[in-house]
Amino acid sequence: MEQIVLSYGDCLLRSSDVALLDAPHWLNDNVIGFIFEYLASNLPQSLSERIAFLSPEVSQFIKCCERDAPEFLGPLDLPSKELILLPVNDNAGSEAGGTHWSLLAYVRQFQSYLHYDSASGTNAPHARLMARSLSPLLRDNPCYREENAPTQHNSYDCGMYVVCVAEALCEQLLHGQDSLILQKITPQYVTQKRSVWKETIKGLSRLSNKQCL
Repeated sequence: MEQIVLSYGDCLLRSSDVALLDAPHWLNDNVIGFIFEYLASNLPQSLSERIAFLSPEVSQFIKCCERDAPEFLGPLDLPSKELILLPVNDNAGSEAGGTHWSLLAYVRQFQSYLHYDSASGTNAPHARLMARSLSPLLRDNPCYREENAPTQHNSYDCGMYVVCVAEALCEQLLHGQDSLILQKITPQYVTQKRSVWKETIKGLSRLSNKQCL
């Protein structure tokens, strides 16, 4: 049986998941789900009630099950959130898969969905579908627009751009910075972040193992 590296909240990472943080690999649902859960659980108290990180599985459900989404998502109290972050996948089915990730952000201040796609326009149809499915729950008829997102320069870093942009948007909400914060997300920055997240997982794993002794 494949080694379990880390159990964190609702996320379970195996050795094959962690290996995806080495280039040139494409992040899967498990890795993105873990990073979103880690970011959510480490938000400053002033932000914890204002931001919602939705997992890849929940985001895909929203996109594929438009009719059931409002009832399913009710307990998350999304209308009260100032920022909702959803990873977008180009998979047309309800299960894991696809070939490209992007990020959809609902920003209540602007009553808008902002779509950040590191391969500009590639996931636009999927992001629009996700926004349409989520809108009945938010009740303020948000508009939709494509944002100028940091651009990937290879075929495998799309998931890394999703988590880097998501983290930057949280910093922007916390510190009131403008869109210039996204300019730090360069190919070199993304490569460095792969190592940072891998070391974060190793550190949490070591801590968990010590607590089990």
